[in-house]
Amino acid sequence: MNGRILGIVLLAAVLAAFRGPAGPAQAAEPAGMIVYQTDFGTADSAVAEMKGVAKQVDRDLELFDNTHEIPAFDIWTAAFHLAHLVPYWPPGTVFVSVVDPGVGTERGVVAAELASGHFYVGPDNGTLTLVAEQIGVAALRSIDAATNRLPGSERSNTFHGRDIFSYNAARLASGQVAFADLGPLLEGGVVEIPYQHAELAGDELRGIIPMLDVNYGNVWTNIGSALFDRLGVAKGDNVRVRISKDGTPVHDGVVPFVDTFGDVPKGQPLLYLNSVDEMALAINYGSFAETHGIGSGPDWTITLSRP
Repeated sequence: MNGRILGIVLLAAVLAAFRGPAGPAQAAEPAGMIVYQTDFGTADSAVAEMKGVAKQVDRDLELFDNTHEIPAFDIWTAAFHLAHLVPYWPPGTVFVSVVDPGVGTERGVVAAELASGHFYVGPDNGTLTLVAEQIGVAALRSIDAATNRLPGSERSNTFHGRDIFSYNAARLASGQVAFADLGPLLEGGVVEIPYQHAELAGDELRGIIPMLDVNYGNVWTNIGSALFDRLGVAKGDNVRVRISKDGTPVHDGVVPFVDTFGDVPKGQPLLYLNSVDEMALAINYGSFAETHGIGSGPDWTITLSRP
């Protein structure tokens, strides 16, 4: 095989192995990897206990953290992080998301096979809202919490993250059980959190503030670039921004639409396209959220329009 042909073969192999965020779905096969996110924080041993359980199941499993700093009980933020995280991991990765204020109650205990070839193990309490919309859930199974759990944990009702979710995620990721072995199929879809979907209504765009870029105070929206383009705003144009919480106005102002933070002077606001192709607000060398008292979640709505 000459050098040119060998180069083409190697390039084809690399391209076949790589799947970016918009890559095609692959057959769902466990990949020996688990990614965790919780609202536990890292001040105690809770996260390490979940990982310890997984390593007891199979010491060769690769265990990774997304974040353990989701605000306490904030299922919406968990849903947002999960939906934006999944596409960047190889098919077969198992995700465990534990923001579970209803732990031990009748809320669902589930495993999901996603249309992208990834898996989820966790509560069915709204965490899969955006995953179901943006990625798709191919199959949903109910995990029997009485039998499919860490041996010896039968009397524990308040740490399903360790006793059920991490334990079963590890069994699945290691290939010790098949997805079909985790429980019966569930019909009717996942539990969803209602929210304002991004839309163009007349001459204004409506959406929500799904999260804050907390380190910098940038305010993200669920209004994508393609929808924003329909407003007909060019770079450098001003945009009117109105923000409300539960219908009560919180902010009304005008900002320029630019490429990046340094396109405006220090201390000045801007509207820009963020890293997940959605519109966001910032203050160059400042915090838009802190300056204007902005929060995030489905109760925070935003409207963009021409001034």
